[in-house]
Amino acid sequence: MARRHRLIRVAPSAVWDVLADGHRYAEWVVGTAQSEPVRGQWPCKDAAIRFEVRLGPVRLTNETVVRRCEEGAVLELEAHAGVLGTARIAIELRPWGEHCLVIVDEHPLQGAGGTLHNVGFDALIQLRHRTMLARLARLCENPAGDDTPHPAPARTAAPGAQGVGHA
Repeated sequence: MARRHRLIRVAPSAVWDVLADGHRYAEWVVGTAQSEPVRGQWPCKDAAIRFEVRLGPVRLTNETVVRRCEEGAVLELEAHAGVLGTARIAIELRPWGEHCLVIVDEHPLQGAGGTLHNVGFDALIQLRHRTMLARLARLCENPAGDDTPHPAPARTAAPGAQGVGHA
């Protein structure tokens, strides 16, 4: 089972807004070239998104189905990848101060992915998750698409504090 987390420096509602937009799925899911909702109201239970994976000149069309949704907090998906089988992808959003801790947990369910699942496979999924969470953070933290670094808020010393200290 591959599990990874990332602190995204926006409120959980801002992260949920991106996850809840079925047309933006391909913007944050690694390996996906384009996506479109095809069934139901994304991200409600049993809604589905069709997505395309491009491997050179080959284009594969697959589908992801919502298996569980707790609006603003939990999204569990089942990704169908043809002969590779299916995978469960659970995304949990936790408030962390004024930010959002995003936890992704993925494992294969059926097909070749389930049969061949091992520690090496989990390591590849971890790499994929690192990139996926970085993309999600970029979309949420810079909604206008600018990559301009935003200055950190100014720090003020507590009354009576002497010098500069680090915790």
